[in-house]
Amino acid sequence: MRFIDEVQIIISSGNGGDGCAGFRREKHVPLGGPDGGDGGDGGNIYVQADEGLNTLLNFRGKKFYRAEHGEQGRGSRCNGRNGEDLVLKVPVGTLVRLAENNQVIADLTEHGQKILLAEGGRGGLGNYNFKTSTNQAPNKATPGKEGVELEIELELKLIADIALIGMPNAGKSTLISVLSAAKPKIADYPFTTLEPNLGVVKMGADSSLVIADIPGLIEDASEGKGLGIKFLKHIERTKAFIHLVDVSWCLEEYEAFEQYVTIRDELGKYNEDMLNKKELVCLTKIDAMTEEEIQKFVSFFEENLDRKVLPISAVSGRGIDELRGLLTRLL
Repeated sequence: MRFIDEVQIIISSGNGGDGCAGFRREKHVPLGGPDGGDGGDGGNIYVQADEGLNTLLNFRGKKFYRAEHGEQGRGSRCNGRNGEDLVLKVPVGTLVRLAENNQVIADLTEHGQKILLAEGGRGGLGNYNFKTSTNQAPNKATPGKEGVELEIELELKLIADIALIGMPNAGKSTLISVLSAAKPKIADYPFTTLEPNLGVVKMGADSSLVIADIPGLIEDASEGKGLGIKFLKHIERTKAFIHLVDVSWCLEEYEAFEQYVTIRDELGKYNEDMLNKKELVCLTKIDAMTEEEIQKFVSFFEENLDRKVLPISAVSGRGIDELRGLLTRLL
């Protein structure tokens, strides 16, 4: 299934049905008169969050979405049927904006959350409503109101507890496959991951958390370079980061630390609030290093960050159990 996180569509609520200008004409009924019914209301358009969806793919290939019109009123004071509402199902984490001015009109962050986007037109009044003591036979009925047409943008921002961030090929896909049942594409070249992956990590009999594997960021990602600008938005809602730094190829400690600084700079350029999120730094792919080399990199990072870092290997399993134990504390 393709991962689609942005679409632009046009929605139109239903028109109200016209009121009826009818008169009761029956044999042997001396007190006939106006009996035109009201028109039915047009259908509303709602947007609803569904945790069973994780992409906006269903909206690709279809531009217009219309609710049903209300039926016209009829004689014998029969009101027209209301038009059926249209409910657009979207993934949890979807933002709805007006295309003309980027105004956010809905932010769906919980399963089942339902918001009215476009109200249907009210049905017109039949001539029965206009009967008075001085006007016993009104020939007046009102037309139904038109519905609302809006051009809107749907933007999905994944909701996860923790995001895995780091340079391309830092080991994010391998780690999420070890921590959860997710099966992302894994290869030994950069930009293996072309779309975010979500994994559920079991933390006990009745608890779990969601981890997002975000495609590799690079320098100037916040300005559109590489894949970063497309996926930076998906880590805005996460509560914490696990920052992976591949130290296996670095000859000097500062080379690895420059990778870390580059990613932090890009996060700050995109949204300064991201720098305030909790972060756990993990040095990855240490299975290819000696113990002396590992400790050299750990000491350098801890000295510069003034906090603990965790060396791990998703291949050998070193540090993975300790990482699992730190996930809940990180939140």
